Amino acid sequence: MNNLSREKQIEVIAALCEGVGIRTAARLTSVNRGTVGSLAFCVGMGCMELHDRMMVGIRTERLELDEAWSFVGKKQKNVQRHEVHAKGDQYVFIGMAGTQKAIISWGVGKRNTESTMDFLHDLRSRVISSLRFQQTALSPISAPSVMPLATAPRME
Repeated sequence: MNNLSREKQIEVIAALCEGVGIRTAARLTSVNRGTVGSLAFCVGMGCMELHDRMMVGIRTERLELDEAWSFVGKKQKNVQRHEVHAKGDQYVFIGMAGTQKAIISWGVGKRNTESTMDFLHDLRSRVISSLRFQQTALSPISAPSVMPLATAPRME
């Protein structure tokens, strides 16, 4: 990756942002697949750090919570017992400011109380205000037990 010119890095990132996979981006840009993966990882880490620095002390009156299902490696029915924590079903939890549509917090994990609580703790630490929630699809299994935590007042 250090050998890639700035223009080539931008070309690779642009391809990834268009939604093509790593193999396709490598083929389209004539860059090694491992280099594309390394570049994607570095850019992703930089974006995560920027988000963590910028999205704090947010004032909003309404939050929208959602989740999106995906899988890692294989679908849940094919996961072996020793792989259960790293592979199979995974969910992306998203907390957005209702009117501004800014993603305040996000998390990736299993659809369980622990992952939901981690996500909501992070979300609550970023928001300053009294909240109303619009729950679009947050886990029906864990949502009733964690919503009181998320809506509790926070001291500034």
